[in-house]
Amino acid sequence: MFTVYLVCALVVAAVVFLILNHLRQRRLIRKLTDLATSLEESKRRIIEEQERNRQLKQEMTNNIAHELKTPVSSIRGYLEILLGNKPVDDEKRAFFLERCYSQTLRLSDLINDVSLINKIEESSALFPTESVNIRAIADEAVLELDSLCKDNGISVNNYLPETMNIMGNHSLVYSIFRNLLENVIMYAGDNVSVTIECYRKDDDRFYIHFFDTGKGVDNKYIPKLFDRFLRIDEGRSRRNGGTGLGLSIVKHAVLFHGGDIYVRNRNEGGLEFFFSLKKK
Repeated sequence: MFTVYLVCALVVAAVVFLILNHLRQRRLIRKLTDLATSLEESKRRIIEEQERNRQLKQEMTNNIAHELKTPVSSIRGYLEILLGNKPVDDEKRAFFLERCYSQTLRLSDLINDVSLINKIEESSALFPTESVNIRAIADEAVLELDSLCKDNGISVNNYLPETMNIMGNHSLVYSIFRNLLENVIMYAGDNVSVTIECYRKDDDRFYIHFFDTGKGVDNKYIPKLFDRFLRIDEGRSRRNGGTGLGLSIVKHAVLFHGGDIYVRNRNEGGLEFFFSLKKK
């Protein structure tokens, strides 16, 4: 009888072992299937991201080529006249040289802006961080553009607290305020005011409100304002030397500092930007 019980116990144990082994195999197969699916999904996402990056780079390359074409063509045209066989009087010669110089400045600005965006995107670790004071940097940008603001009847009110310190990059924080102010100078119109204020802060971030009382933009452009080479008023921005990259630089600089940025038209007129900067 004992032998029969022993055999039955062994049979039951064997059956249980086979069942457990089968379940383990099914779980293993399920895990392997899930892993293969996950790897396939990751591969698909990588391919899509690579294609998106390729398209973005191609688009930027085409845009850069388009933006370079105008100043280069202008410089070439003026120089061909100056170097031609027909005599040019002193007044025209001075005018052509002045236009050549103006176009070279525009080329320089474009190259610098493109280089800055590429550096932020691809080599952000090259930007050193240190303790910087946001209020002082905003004052620096306002002072730098003071003459242009006065020429256009633009007044700037900087209400940022003097104690706004973050671990950040001085040049990039400066580029935020400078490009926002340049955007007002080029597009907001004359006799407007600009206000810069901190509307909120917490343990992690400062939240900044930058707005003007100008004419704003058509609402259809709002979702595209941070796009590269966007030109709402192409003739005006070209005359004023805009590269079409200013607000894109602003967005990249904010993202570098772990923040977000949002823009909308004010009900009272003008544009307003809301952005945050991480303290550390």
